[in-house]
Amino acid sequence: MRSWMRVALAVFGVAWGANQFAPLLLVYREHLSEAVVTALFGSYAIGLIPALLVAASCSDRFGRRRVMRPVLLLSAAASMVLLAAGDSVPVLAAGRLLAGVASGAAFGPGSAWIKELSADGGPGAGARRAALALSAGFGGGPLVAAALAQWLPAPDVLPYVVHLLLMATIAPLAWFAPETVASPGKAPGARRIAWGATLRHPEFLRRVVPTAPLVFGAATVSFALLPSLVPVPSLGIAAGGGIAGLTLGSGAAVQPLARRLARRGSAGIRTVGLVTGTAGFALAAAAVDGKQPFLLPPAAVALGGCYGLLLVAGLSRVEALGAPEELAGVAAVFYCLTYLGLLLPYAVSAVAGAVPPAVSLLAAGAVTAVLIPVTAAGGGVPRTRAAPSSSIGPPSAALGTADDSSAQS
Repeated sequence: MRSWMRVALAVFGVAWGANQFAPLLLVYREHLSEAVVTALFGSYAIGLIPALLVAASCSDRFGRRRVMRPVLLLSAAASMVLLAAGDSVPVLAAGRLLAGVASGAAFGPGSAWIKELSADGGPGAGARRAALALSAGFGGGPLVAAALAQWLPAPDVLPYVVHLLLMATIAPLAWFAPETVASPGKAPGARRIAWGATLRHPEFLRRVVPTAPLVFGAATVSFALLPSLVPVPSLGIAAGGGIAGLTLGSGAAVQPLARRLARRGSAGIRTVGLVTGTAGFALAAAAVDGKQPFLLPPAAVALGGCYGLLLVAGLSRVEALGAPEELAGVAAVFYCLTYLGLLLPYAVSAVAGAVPPAVSLLAAGAVTAVLIPVTAAGGGVPRTRAAPSSSIGPPSAALGTADDSSAQS
């Protein structure tokens, strides 16, 4: 097995554990209030955001492998806690919090590690492989969990058992993946300064920041909002899991398209992603307005395609703008921006009394459409790096695809 595949499996397993809880919300609603279940779902983010930033610094300082090894154990521990929780709200919250910490600690360093092991794949290969691993895990977890919860006994136990078996298989494969940080243990101060230069870069501010929240905004509208607004008779949990699997599976399935679009740079990937997202929100609005379940699958495919393409476009930009020693940190900030999109389904629900959900979804589609010309406006701005300090390596050429020839780092 290639080295990058081992790391991709680790990211896949952690993503599986992070999202397996989504279709089980209906299971817990049978015993807990709607407000409690919603709070449990959101407690994941409390552990996620700090872990994203802290783990990125730690992986730069101590190495990718030293961070990812305990993360694999932590992801399994989260499922063990959830398995044992039953209806105990504090224990369920602890399990979700652990899952958030594991996810935050895995995604930034994991994406950087996959990129660093993907020299054989050409420009942009690391971004596509990281996005594929993330999407496959996010989609596979809820799909399998929903099927188990719908048709087998112990719906609040069996999904977590499956994840534990999965991690027991993946951990030995990923445990000895080769380290890519040349000098672990060096002070990260200069790296943090370099992060700031990348995050202030016009390309990052103009193209990455506006579109990053749509990554998970589009995905979570599809699998967290639409099944409750357009219920599918007699299928219940399975329908929600199926929509989640279709959404995030579509995000993985668009990777061949992303590879072809990469020849035009990340601008082509981003534009197609925004167009697909606009169509997805329009289909979602139509499904909600007419209560038409048959529109859910095409809406899920379109919103999933938006998620997958914008994820690749954002990671490609991060790779192009950041030097190797900055990659984990800047990727972590990018993931923080993407997780802001989790607020979109809650915003639609919060204003539902004053604004019909179909209208809110149309508004989201309109904003997505406006971003197409806004993020395409202007040429690329070349980055000028300061001379590196002795604690980090020399500047490198662009690591991923650029928006156009003038944007090459």
